[in-house]
Amino acid sequence: MTRKQLVVGGLICLLGAMIAVSHGTDPRAMQSEKRPNIIVILADDAGYGDISSYGAKALTTPNIDRLAREGLRFRDGHAAAATCTPSRYALLTGEYAFRKSGTGVLPGDAAMVVDTNRLTLPAMLRQAGYVTGVVGKWHLGLGGAGGPDWNGRIEPSPNDLGFDHSFIMAATGDRVPTVYVENRRVVGLDPADPIRVDYRAPIGDWPTGMARPDLLRMHPSHGHDMTIVNGISRIGYMTGGRAALWKDEDMADVFTREAVSFIEKQRGRPFFLYFATHDPHVPRVPHPRFVGKTKMGPRGDVLVEMDWSVGEIMRALDRLDLTRETLVVFSSDNGPVVDDGYRDDAVEKLGAHRPAGPWRGGKYSNFEAGTRVPFIVRWPARIRPGVSDALVSQVDLLASFAALTGQQLPQAAAPDSVDLLPALLGKSATGRAELVEQAGALSLREGQWKYIEPGKGPKMSVPTNTELGNDPAGQLYRLDRDPGETLNLVAGEAARATRMQSRLEQIRRQGRSR
Repeated sequence: MTRKQLVVGGLICLLGAMIAVSHGTDPRAMQSEKRPNIIVILADDAGYGDISSYGAKALTTPNIDRLAREGLRFRDGHAAAATCTPSRYALLTGEYAFRKSGTGVLPGDAAMVVDTNRLTLPAMLRQAGYVTGVVGKWHLGLGGAGGPDWNGRIEPSPNDLGFDHSFIMAATGDRVPTVYVENRRVVGLDPADPIRVDYRAPIGDWPTGMARPDLLRMHPSHGHDMTIVNGISRIGYMTGGRAALWKDEDMADVFTREAVSFIEKQRGRPFFLYFATHDPHVPRVPHPRFVGKTKMGPRGDVLVEMDWSVGEIMRALDRLDLTRETLVVFSSDNGPVVDDGYRDDAVEKLGAHRPAGPWRGGKYSNFEAGTRVPFIVRWPARIRPGVSDALVSQVDLLASFAALTGQQLPQAAAPDSVDLLPALLGKSATGRAELVEQAGALSLREGQWKYIEPGKGPKMSVPTNTELGNDPAGQLYRLDRDPGETLNLVAGEAARATRMQSRLEQIRRQGRSR
């Protein structure tokens, strides 16, 4: 290209930006057309070993396997916490959830726990010109102090955190209210039948699982014996809103349809979609077309249903010719759990299937399976297919996508999010130097070393039969030699354990690690 052509080209670009400003268009939106669409698919309680590309044999997940085959499969990818609310908080804010009070597992009527004045992942991408949407499970609270007004305008909502469009369930399928919320309002609500919710005492005259087990089609194994909706007793009490109640069997279809619709409407504009499935969380009620697809009962069947949802997203991208220029992340909010409150044959029909793969523990656990989850990144235009052992976490998506879109994060934003873009794109085999894992206690990863700080509480969760990994003396493991965390090396590596404990305390005290 000649010097004259370069000058002319520069003038044309400058003129284009001036025209954009004069017409009220942010030049960043024009630039972002060259950036990838971004979809983050977050499964609910799917374990490392629940995916066939991660070793599952008792079922197949062909659509997720296609993502892995065409993208980068991480073997050391992590959720930020071993339970859902803190994990999702960290993903969207770039801040470890242990720094924010009130980010434990929330009831269905909780107030919003994310400050509306902070920079979130969707807000950052919207600044870069993206249209942003969230579909599926939320579980970060809604409304101000006192919780949401289910019968009026709900604010704050995801729409106050950077999402242009939201279609969500407030908490989980096993918690009331069992309704969908779209852009600040309950979907299909009849004003003449207002919703009332209480998590402290019975409300209204709807039957409960405790009082009327004869009305149940799925019985609880522990807890989950309050208000009955759709033949399933839940956590919490609810009355009203009959026209708005969801049907559990249709939930995957509803969420998937909404996600595909969002993609279709944004064709031609860069978009960010956060698609949070309900599957395979309890209650596990697959659509009839998935019943019996595995030999593991409802838990296996909803894993297949989850894979179908992923496939529908991928088919939409193929159909709209968006596959090559769309970056897709697939992961899970925490590790697996088998019996999480309902008698659904998950334990009896588990067989040889190992939901956590080679790792110890699961959801709720300090052990590695609490946060080590499937983590796949596909972007055909930029990522060469392969496998990576880089240490990566969902908390890093904010800083990494800021780098991807050419943005400089403010100093106070995303205090624990690290730019791992080279690792996520497969350009570097190096990930994080250190990572905090959050469960009942905190753990620190440094390479293949893992230190679990001293923790109070039981060693075992009796209801879920999960090893929690609590130990009043602290624990140190070498994961490459001992993936099952069976040999505690604290005594022989006392200096290392002391140093890692001091570093963990420093990270906690400093309020940031970035």
